[in-house]
Amino acid sequence: MITYYDDRSVQVTSTAVRVEGRTFPLAEISMVWHQRGSRSWRVLAGRGAIGAALAGPIVAALLGVALALWLHRSPTVTVAIVGASVLVGLAVGPVADFLFEHLDRSYARGSRQREIWARWRGQPVLLLRTGDALRFGKVYRAVQRAVEGGEPVPRRQPRSFRS
Repeated sequence: MITYYDDRSVQVTSTAVRVEGRTFPLAEISMVWHQRGSRSWRVLAGRGAIGAALAGPIVAALLGVALALWLHRSPTVTVAIVGASVLVGLAVGPVADFLFEHLDRSYARGSRQREIWARWRGQPVLLLRTGDALRFGKVYRAVQRAVEGGEPVPRRQPRSFRS
């Protein structure tokens, strides 16, 4: 038996697909397809909030520099305002890596619910519904490979270079 995918709730093998305790023998599955749901506005709003958090200190620094130049105060006050504004702008540096990581994960997970369906014993059956795009792709490809009966490609042995 070949295992194509295995996690705590889904197992795809060369004999069956098991999803949350339900088993679907591959011999009884005739077709597999997927569907996408509508976008999650919550996820999109979260991405917008991360973008605003990234841009906020930079905008504040630029506004501070513009304010310092517009006020026409003494050089000491102008330098102090510009210096404080630049420090605010630099504050985004340490936080940016953290925010970009969350933004990247948000895109990896996706903004839609995805479903894997199969025709099992002549009836359409929902195998899996997930909002995690990365996991969806892994499970869907594993089910496809299992249904197609594709054997894994054997690893090539490295050639030895003898004279």
